[in-house]
Amino acid sequence: MPNQQPQAASYKVAFALITSLFFLWAFLHNINPILIPHLKKACQLSDLQSSFIDTAVYLGYFFVALPAGWFMHKYGYKKGILFGLLLYAIGAALFIPAASARSYDFFLVALFIIASGATFLETVANPYITKLGDKASSEQRLNFAQSFNGVGAFIAPIIGGQFILSGIEHTPEELKQFSPEQLNNYLTFEASGIKVPYMIIAGVVLLVALFFVFTRLPEIKEEDAEDDGHGHKSFSLSVFRHSHVTWAVIAEFFYVGAQVGVGSFFIRFSRYTMGMPEKEAAYYWGFIAMVGFMLGRFAGTFFMRYIKPAKLLSLYAVINVVLLTVALLASGKVAAYSLLAVPFFMSIMFPTIFALGIKGLGEESKIASSFLVMSIVGGAFIPPIMGQISDKTGSIQMAYIVPLVCFLFVLYFGWKGYKIIEPKKALAS
Repeated sequence: MPNQQPQAASYKVAFALITSLFFLWAFLHNINPILIPHLKKACQLSDLQSSFIDTAVYLGYFFVALPAGWFMHKYGYKKGILFGLLLYAIGAALFIPAASARSYDFFLVALFIIASGATFLETVANPYITKLGDKASSEQRLNFAQSFNGVGAFIAPIIGGQFILSGIEHTPEELKQFSPEQLNNYLTFEASGIKVPYMIIAGVVLLVALFFVFTRLPEIKEEDAEDDGHGHKSFSLSVFRHSHVTWAVIAEFFYVGAQVGVGSFFIRFSRYTMGMPEKEAAYYWGFIAMVGFMLGRFAGTFFMRYIKPAKLLSLYAVINVVLLTVALLASGKVAAYSLLAVPFFMSIMFPTIFALGIKGLGEESKIASSFLVMSIVGGAFIPPIMGQISDKTGSIQMAYIVPLVCFLFVLYFGWKGYKIIEPKKALAS
């Protein structure tokens, strides 16, 4: 009993600090809808080329997730966090020379490094939060922490729209009328708008790292740290003998692809369907869609007291399929507002799939966490497919059939895929 109070206090401090990390990777993901139209202008890109911004970020997750898991497995949670924060700050700082050179490749490298840092943070933070308390409430606890991810989600497009987007939009015909010097000056002006925001981001991340340096975090140890009880080494591909892990990885791949695709092309979508200017579209995405995303996280945490997480996940997936169908078939405000409503119902999906995917795994939750973070690579593949459809058909609206299909996979996971089946039974069936 005497030890329980200090442990509870240390858990609260750890929970508060770890929750601050959710904001950082939310900012990375949700600044992309601003970077895509901005760098499309500054570097004169097609829709397909501009989608490589998402590809750079989510390939970072794919390639770094397993090394991050190994690092965490060997050196613990805190060192994983500090290394992730360092990578994040370095990547943000590289935006300054990338803007000076006006090099799209350089921007992509910088984004890959930031994403590598975010991968360390996410690989550590998601399973760590689920372990800081009662196992029975792990999904609810992770959804609560992810609610602060929602704060970053709505702040990023608002800040980006205000300080990165210039609001100057020239048609291709107008740009052809520019002299080479005028065009160069315009493109340099657009690229330079990114320097100060990313200098500030690098400074903030280093400040967060200092807090972690001087704070003692409880290291969570699992009872089955060496063996999972089935004769398997805990840190291997054998984790996929659990069918719910396999389906969670598949569902997370398609969910993240849908989330990224829905947001990344919203500014282009709103321009196409109702002629909305870029700054106004960024404002709407931040204050309506992303505030809805944040509120959805808090609301989802509350609803899970009365509705099983898997059932709520399935219900939200059905609603998003309906909303995207409307966005595909309607025009004007109806199409745009249907799309703005989607993030509210996306809000619980990532943490719920994640928590259900590592349920009952013990020490294996670390390697399962790495694979689940790797599945975020869906965000690298879905937007280019959407960009290709847009370039080929001349309709960014048509491209939104892709996230609609993605939500069908989420629906299946919430319906059947989440169920924990004993590995022997799974093989027998």
